[in-house]
Amino acid sequence: MLTQSIIPKRITEYDLRLLRIFKVVVENGGFAAAENELGVTRSTISVHMSNLETRMKLKLCLRGRGGFSLTEDGQAVYHGVLKMFDSLNDFSLFVGSLGKELSGELVILCSDPLDEAKQTQMAKVIEKINDQAPNLHLVLDVDSIANIEKKLLKDKAHIGLLPNYKPVEGLHYKTLFSEPIFLCCAKGHEFFTRVDHTISAIDLAQAPAIHPGIDIDVKGREQLTKLNLAAKAYQFDTRKAMILSGRYIGYLPQSTIQKELNIGAMRIIQPSSLTYQFDLSLVYKKSAKENVKVDLLKGIFSDVFA
Repeated sequence: MLTQSIIPKRITEYDLRLLRIFKVVVENGGFAAAENELGVTRSTISVHMSNLETRMKLKLCLRGRGGFSLTEDGQAVYHGVLKMFDSLNDFSLFVGSLGKELSGELVILCSDPLDEAKQTQMAKVIEKINDQAPNLHLVLDVDSIANIEKKLLKDKAHIGLLPNYKPVEGLHYKTLFSEPIFLCCAKGHEFFTRVDHTISAIDLAQAPAIHPGIDIDVKGREQLTKLNLAAKAYQFDTRKAMILSGRYIGYLPQSTIQKELNIGAMRIIQPSSLTYQFDLSLVYKKSAKENVKVDLLKGIFSDVFA
């Protein structure tokens, strides 16, 4: 005969508190490591965990000389806890979206640091968000393309700003702006003082060059096949630093290197042929849970970047 859990069918606030503590303990790898995050002593955490195990009539974890580990039941409960708290959060977001005034977090993630021009435009976006929905808590951060796509699909972010290289199913991509990217080198590189027509395809194939580190579009890949890809840098600012060393050539937008072009620290190589287009897209989930917030952002970005 199976022993029934004595956690009541209607989960109480106390049960939720114990389960939150359990979640923190698991994610910190033990009682001692969870002390700082929970703000209570190890002995208090131990009491809470014992109470949870007693209420559930399950052995959730093992602790001793061998360290902290979850039992099979503990692993099952942990995964159930994650789903439960995600559902509670989703419900909270849903309720928040029903009110006349938008509230809660508004998450915008960028795959690249913003240059001066985009910072100015983003400042205008933030101004309009604050004017139209002052109760929103704005989160603006930088993350990798892969992480941004995952967070959008999981409704952990509302809008992403990233290159439209490889669209992901379930996301919509709207081009905000487009600019050409050119092959360039810096003062100190052997190509810097050479006239374009003296730089042959063989020369280009031998000079160490930088790969952006991601699977870019077809035209961009065609350009990269002409080069000796000896280094890797995705971000424009880090790629620029490598090119400024005088040891590499690489592709960058003119807007990123305009200052260096003006002072004669960098030059563009064969701009009519060694170029491809860079598109920055506004990306959002096609069926986002907080579609009202997404619609707000879509309208503001379209106005500002138009």
